[in-house]
Amino acid sequence: MNNTAIIVPARLNSSRFPRKLLHPIAGKPLILWTAERLKKEAKNWPLYFAVADEELRSLLQAHHFKIIMTRSELPSGTDRLAEANKRIEAEYVINVQADEPLVCAEQIQALHDLIHQPGVDMATLATPFISYSDFKDPNQVKVVFSKNGKALYFSRAPIPHMRSDESKVSPPPPKNAYRHLGLYAYRSNFLSHYNELNPSTYEALERLEQLRALENGYAIAVGITHQPSIGIDTLEDALTWEAQIGV
Repeated sequence: MNNTAIIVPARLNSSRFPRKLLHPIAGKPLILWTAERLKKEAKNWPLYFAVADEELRSLLQAHHFKIIMTRSELPSGTDRLAEANKRIEAEYVINVQADEPLVCAEQIQALHDLIHQPGVDMATLATPFISYSDFKDPNQVKVVFSKNGKALYFSRAPIPHMRSDESKVSPPPPKNAYRHLGLYAYRSNFLSHYNELNPSTYEALERLEQLRALENGYAIAVGITHQPSIGIDTLEDALTWEAQIGV
């Protein structure tokens, strides 16, 4: 069994931004920006893409990336990882989202270290909110966690709520407001049981698959990163990032 592998789940039928992984940014499909970034930043770990669509398979294979085909009907990216790892057989899995083109080596190493802590089933990263508008944006997921660094809840709603700042026109985000990043790590024994769990109540309400783990009593370690990151969730995100990179 391999010790640690990076697996990137990828599908085309995104509800908020259909076919976004093939959307061209400066002439290159979004998924290739992420793939090439990982090839540069994650040289120490084997890299696989768990894909559900023939178009993604063809594109990635043409650029010499390793592909695991998964069933298209799987309900979440974590389910896709679990299916792919049955073939890869990694003891630990690091999950980078296909729409995270700024992932860096420091973040991947942080996930590696977190998932090796005792009593941790799953790990993820968060970064402090800087602007109030981002904090209020439902496309930017928030996470609150305990003093020992374990996740308490993830939400699209602005949590924690600031009662004392309601009268301000444009207050800063709360001191302990953190944006969740689409980066995870898992123990293989957790992954092997994850897709046997029924989709949970809060997962369905929030459309956040990590809530399935919390609702079933699994421990999620949260690490803090100050490295720049971006998740391309909407067409506006893609246009904004394209303008920023100026290519």
